[in-house]
Amino acid sequence: MNKTLSVLSLACLTALTLPQGYAATYIHAGKLITAETNQMLSEQTIIVDGNKIIAIEGGYKTPAAGDTLIDLRQHTVLPGLMDMHTHFSSQISATSYGEGQRLNEADYALRGAVFAEKTLMAGFTTVRELGDSHHVSVALRKAIAQGFVKGPRIYAAGKSLATTGGHADPTNGLAYLLQGDPGPKEGVINGPDEARKAVRQRYKDGADLIKITATGGVLSVAKSGMNPQFTDDELAAIVSTARDYGFKVAVHAHGKEGMQRAIKAGVDSIEHGTFMDKETMALMKKYGTYYVPTISAGKWVQQKAEIDGFFPDLVRPKAASIGPLIQQTFSEAYKAGVKIAFGTDAGVGAHGDNWLEFVYMTEAGMPAMAAIQSATIEGARLLGMEQELGSIKAGKLADIIAVPGNPLDDIKTLGQVSFVMKDGQIYKQ
Repeated sequence: MNKTLSVLSLACLTALTLPQGYAATYIHAGKLITAETNQMLSEQTIIVDGNKIIAIEGGYKTPAAGDTLIDLRQHTVLPGLMDMHTHFSSQISATSYGEGQRLNEADYALRGAVFAEKTLMAGFTTVRELGDSHHVSVALRKAIAQGFVKGPRIYAAGKSLATTGGHADPTNGLAYLLQGDPGPKEGVINGPDEARKAVRQRYKDGADLIKITATGGVLSVAKSGMNPQFTDDELAAIVSTARDYGFKVAVHAHGKEGMQRAIKAGVDSIEHGTFMDKETMALMKKYGTYYVPTISAGKWVQQKAEIDGFFPDLVRPKAASIGPLIQQTFSEAYKAGVKIAFGTDAGVGAHGDNWLEFVYMTEAGMPAMAAIQSATIEGARLLGMEQELGSIKAGKLADIIAVPGNPLDDIKTLGQVSFVMKDGQIYKQ
């Protein structure tokens, strides 16, 4: 069949004649949030060819014989959502702290496959996996890309980097006989040379980016949740080596000093940022550093800290004191103009409930459209993938979701995703 479509470009419409035998997918969108602007469009047709969006046209265009029509006229259509902080190999429970002695690599991998599918069905088509064990996230990324497992597009950090006793030291809390002396291969470094070796090991492992734990953390079995844990020399070595290998650097940080050292070293994002102050926010704006707030994780650990025996004794007071602060920090960072990308730390809380972060963000003063953009175009910019992902635009990958109703009126509709297309393939309809 022959037909001519008008393809939306940046500034004009260009005629495109499709070849004989061509079959397209037409999506009739009652409302459309492209995420490129703050506007919501009405009665639009999105045309998909394979895994690419080739046109967005006003009105409901009639497909030709052989084309596929998806009727979403009663829905709001928007880009596939992006969560910049997930952990598919875990989901914290009251028994989690003993699982490392009982579970094998295959156990974590199979759990990860289930959690990945839940995340995709919730409308999240792209994630950053920020720290795992046993190379699970890299294997899962490959399995999803090859079609063996359903899940979002993964950008994997592999094993997070820590210093001895730091937040991501995998031997924290173990008996002395079991601790050993983990090094760069296991993601534990001391000094610039080991820092460089650890980054190179992540490259060898197949990671897509680097994750470091620049301060103490809430859930590690260690006393401090906020002290700085890398020196300036170590941070400089990590960032410079990461740049050599084309890696971006994501930084877990709660305390001010550890954040500021990392920002000055040139990292790409600060995760959590609990004790971020105005001085730190000004530094983030100066250096163009993204903030990934993970309010959901703060809410979750606060709730669980109220349950006797849920957390180890060293963890419980940190969860009770640090968790409640993240939402207020987020509110202040948004008002200060810090760049924000959506992230939940899913795996601390439940996978598939990622959408709750939108509720917490809007509660803290971020408009619904800005919250949606933080999980679409801003996430793509943080990844350096804004030419392919993050908005509904001709030429980009066909990551498209839909929800009933209007999320600009009720952000909770983002918890009711009824249609999911990733890379041109429909996973939920």
